[in-house]
Amino acid sequence: MNKAELVKSLAEKAGVTQKEAGKILDATVATIQDALASGDKVQIIGFGTFEVRNRKARKVISPATGEEIEVPATRVPAFKPGKSLKEAVVVKEEPKKAGGKGGKPKTNKKKK
Repeated sequence: MNKAELVKSLAEKAGVTQKEAGKILDATVATIQDALASGDKVQIIGFGTFEVRNRKARKVISPATGEEIEVPATRVPAFKPGKSLKEAVVVKEEPKKAGGKGGKPKTNKKKK
C-alpha cells in the first residue's frame, strides 16, 4: 500500500474527504518525526512504539577494496510492534495430522 492508497482508505474509514485525510496523515507523520528528533518515544497502544535507538560505532570491510572502514556511532529510528498488531498479522497454521503421507521415516543409522 502506498501513501495515496493509505489516504483513500483513511478517508473512507473516517468519513472525511481524501484531502482532509491527507492533511491528517501528513500531520501525524510530522508529529512522529518531531518527537523522535527530540529524543521522545511515540507509543500507540495496540499498534506499537516508535523510538530512537543508538547504534554503536563498528568496523566493516569494504567489499570493493577489502579495506577496513570505521562506521561512526549513530542514532536510528526504530519501530516495535504492539501485541494487537503482531496478533493481526500472524498466520495461524492448522495442526498437522499424525501419520501423514510421504517422506521417509527417520532412522538412527550412521553413514559409513
